[in-house]
Amino acid sequence: MIITNEIRWFHPGKIPKEVRLWFEQNCLIKPSPPEERTDVYLYSPGCDFLGIKLRQGRLEVKWCQAELGVVRFGELIEGNAEKWGKWLCEDSTGESFQPETVLTKPSWISVHKVRYAQLYQVLPDLSAQRVPANEGIKNACSVELTQLAIDDNDWWSLALEARGDDTRVMDNLQITGSLIFDTIDFVQLLRKNSYPYPKWLQLATDI
Repeated sequence: MIITNEIRWFHPGKIPKEVRLWFEQNCLIKPSPPEERTDVYLYSPGCDFLGIKLRQGRLEVKWCQAELGVVRFGELIEGNAEKWGKWLCEDSTGESFQPETVLTKPSWISVHKVRYAQLYQVLPDLSAQRVPANEGIKNACSVELTQLAIDDNDWWSLALEARGDDTRVMDNLQITGSLIFDTIDFVQLLRKNSYPYPKWLQLATDI
C-alpha cells in the first residue's frame, strides 16, 4: 500500500494561460510535453472517501484514511489536506482491468487527462529541490497541474501529493507547497474548491 498526504483544488473550465505558464516556468525542471491519458472511474455518488479507477491496464483503489485539516500557504492559498492509502492491482496477462469491459455500464465514467507533473525531493535540511520523476526518492512531493474532461465538460486541477517517512509526510507537503506558491500571486486557491477526486467526479457529472 502507498500512503500519501494530498491537497487538491478543482475549477471548471480550461487551465488559465497564466497558471499554465507559471507551472511551466517555475515548477518544471525543463519544458516538456504533458502526459495524456484516459482513466475510467467507478462512480459512487455520496462516497467521498473511496476512489476506484482503471488506469493503463491496472486497477487502482484509494481510501481516505484521515482528514488532516486546513493547510495555508500565504494569504491566497488554502486547502483541505487528507491522508490516502492506495492499492495497485495488475494482471501480467493483460486480460483484466481493461476499460472496454466496463464502459458500457453507466456506473463507470471516462475522464480524459492532460497532466503536467514535477517531483520535488525534500532534503534532511528541510529544503526541496526538483528531481526527475523516475528518481527512487522516499521523502518527496509531486506537484500536478491537470486538464480534465468528461465528454465536453472541462475542468482543471492543481494538486500536491506527498510521500515519505511517517513523521515527515506532512512536512514534505508543506515545504513543497510553500516553495512553489511563493512564486504565484495572481490566483486564489480556496478551501471551498479543495476536495478529492470522488467528490469532484460527482460535481462534474451533476452539471
